[in-house]
Amino acid sequence: MNLRLRDDQQEALKLRAEEEGRSMHAIVLQAIDRYLEQEVDREAVRKLGAKYALRHAELLKRLGE
Repeated sequence: MNLRLRDDQQEALKLRAEEEGRSMHAIVLQAIDRYLEQEVDREAVRKLGAKYALRHAELLKRLGE
């Protein structure tokens, strides 16, 4: 896999890596891990929301009236 960044992204990432004393690679991997974790959490919330919306459909309908 190749990651192509815009020039401004490349420069900002380089500066951030220098400030943190880390590699650009390490920062990108951390960002990917955070994104994937957040997406798993979002999917879990969507599934639970759908489950409880079905279970409590009548109550939600009455609350909306």
